[in-house]
Amino acid sequence: MLYKFKSRNTGDVIMLEANGRRILEIIGKDAGPTGIILPGQMPAAMAALRAAIALEESLDNKEEGDVLGDVPSLRQRAMPFIDMLQRSYQLGDDVVWGV
Repeated sequence: MLYKFKSRNTGDVIMLEANGRRILEIIGKDAGPTGIILPGQMPAAMAALRAAIALEESLDNKEEGDVLGDVPSLRQRAMPFIDMLQRSYQLGDDVVWGV
């Protein structure tokens, strides 16, 4: 399954199921096949994602000798979604998936 996040004034953000599920869990949303993020929920969602990114990066910096290689970080996976949330919030648009 793919998660295809859509908003009225942004391009779609498409993620594999595991990545989309992780993003939704971080922001406290049910990772079901459909859903919505309202503009009022977006600041908290962006803050939660930024906090998770900071935590992952601090843990990665402490683990010496652990080379992830080509595995994309949470930052790389989440930034397009954070950008979508930021623009949608500024314009008052919802972000939806599965509809």
